[in-house]
Amino acid sequence: MKIATYWWAGRRHVGQLSADGRNVVPLALGESAHAVGALALVEAMASGAPFPRPAGAALPLSAVRLDAPIPVPRRNIFCVGINYRAHAREFASSGYDNAPRAPQQEVPEHPVFFSKVPECVIAPEAPIRIPERVSTSIDYEAELAVIIGRGGSAIAPSRAMEHVWGYTIFNDVTARDLQHRHRQWLIGKSLDTFGPMGPWLACANELDGARTRLRCWVNDELRQDARTEDLVFNIPTLIATVSAGITLYPGDIIATGTPSGVGIGFDPPRFLRRGDRVRIEIDGIGTLVNPVQ
Repeated sequence: MKIATYWWAGRRHVGQLSADGRNVVPLALGESAHAVGALALVEAMASGAPFPRPAGAALPLSAVRLDAPIPVPRRNIFCVGINYRAHAREFASSGYDNAPRAPQQEVPEHPVFFSKVPECVIAPEAPIRIPERVSTSIDYEAELAVIIGRGGSAIAPSRAMEHVWGYTIFNDVTARDLQHRHRQWLIGKSLDTFGPMGPWLACANELDGARTRLRCWVNDELRQDARTEDLVFNIPTLIATVSAGITLYPGDIIATGTPSGVGIGFDPPRFLRRGDRVRIEIDGIGTLVNPVQ
């Protein structure tokens, strides 16, 4: 099952995609869906409510405008840095590295978490805007994002996947100079439009998040190509680490890190420029595309 948040007839709706991905059937979720998108469905299912009934006839996907599946996250997005070994090496040699780990240690001993503010999230096809007065060192980061379905705290790794509702694609857009300058990552990661998400949510039975492939193209050039088997810290470890002292809630988002091939990995770096188009594909989910302005 795949769930889309979309605009049609001047309102935000939530619907279920058809098996062939050509149509979407609106779901009866009430006013909450208009405000928070698919978060309304995740929260309703977590509370034990039945899956909502259809609220109208199927619409061609081509007739609607996709929004980010969770356009208004309930709180900051939990993000993981340096979670692929090859990316750890390229980041360590990039000159932008200020990650919290021991000297000469490329791969951290424990997961490196940071966050992005909810307001950075944008929809498929919405532009990533380069804020030239602030930074021109703008980089892309293709990531698999985990959507928490059942909340909890002190979640054991062995039970962590029971708390996963599903997955989406996330682009952890980053201002590298700000990331380095401020010695922490919130500002450089959270600028307006720096959180493309979509194209929809894929529930946990649509794919195995531990064994899927993600790729990223800038224009027509393949830049990133990896499998989630290469994660340093797997999804259960990430959920257990956060929930050890922070209660997770339905709809929380954990972005699991990016593989090698980001702009700072090139010599010289290859940052995003106006007119570029970033395309990310994850097997079992779909394709997220955003232009750069």
